[in-house]
Amino acid sequence: MSGTAIRNSLRRLRFEAGEMTQQELADRARITRQTVIAIEAGKYAPSLEVAFRLARVFGQRLEDVFSLDEPTVDAMQQGEFGRKMNET
Repeated sequence: MSGTAIRNSLRRLRFEAGEMTQQELADRARITRQTVIAIEAGKYAPSLEVAFRLARVFGQRLEDVFSLDEPTVDAMQQGEFGRKMNET
C-alpha cells in the first residue's frame, strides 16, 4: 500500500441527493452497503470500476467524487524515501 489516502465526497453527495441512504447508493452502484460504509469511512479504496459507478450515480466526474490526499514532503521524509535520502 502506498500510504496515500483517497478522500471522497460520497456522504455529502448522498445528502445533496435527497438524503439517499447507503443502501440506495449501494443498490444503484451494484455494490454492498458494507462497501459503501468502508469507502465513506476511508477504510477501503474502491476499484476504478466501482469508483466510476459511484460517480455516475451522482452524475459527477470521478475527480469530483474522489481525490488523492497527497503526502506532504515532511511525511515523505519520514518514510522510506526520507530514510534513503538521509543515508546518502
